[in-house]
Amino acid sequence: MTDSDIVLVTSSHDLAQLDARRELLNRHGVSAAPDAAFDALCDRLAHDTGFPYAMVNFYLDRQRFAGLHNPPAESGLPIVDRSMDRVHGWCPHVVKRRRALPLPHVHASRLYSGNAVVDAIGITAYFGQPLIYPGTDIVLGTVCVIDQTKYPLEDADRLLAIVKEAGAEVMTDILARPSIGAT
Repeated sequence: MTDSDIVLVTSSHDLAQLDARRELLNRHGVSAAPDAAFDALCDRLAHDTGFPYAMVNFYLDRQRFAGLHNPPAESGLPIVDRSMDRVHGWCPHVVKRRRALPLPHVHASRLYSGNAVVDAIGITAYFGQPLIYPGTDIVLGTVCVIDQTKYPLEDADRLLAIVKEAGAEVMTDILARPSIGAT
């Protein structure tokens, strides 16, 4: 077991959180399927941060990217799919921590350096914000950006602020959707 696996161990609490996530998303008619509003938000987030990838990620049986911005095909950067294993990347850490994770250079920390996403597409920068359902401790997922370029530490606060604002927009969007079957 590696250091990064320690925070990802599945427990009965994790399974209860998964069920609660599904119930809350269903209550607002939100699915993990591609969502035009979340895709548009990711397009804007990628533009505002300068990162080639942005995601609205619901942490379910897999990580599901209901919102996704990929770089243009002609960029030469890999195109990512709309789902990923639950233990890959840094979003699982954000879900467990229940707070934002700014990594302007993932290799600066041994805990975050070894990762399937680093190996698969060479990511060296990550900024993620949890999507916490108000009045609960339930993290629905994350909003994040990733890049193959490391960023100066001086840019971390600015980039994280942009990602946090996008996370607030996602939660506002979810909560504004009609509640289905809530009691």
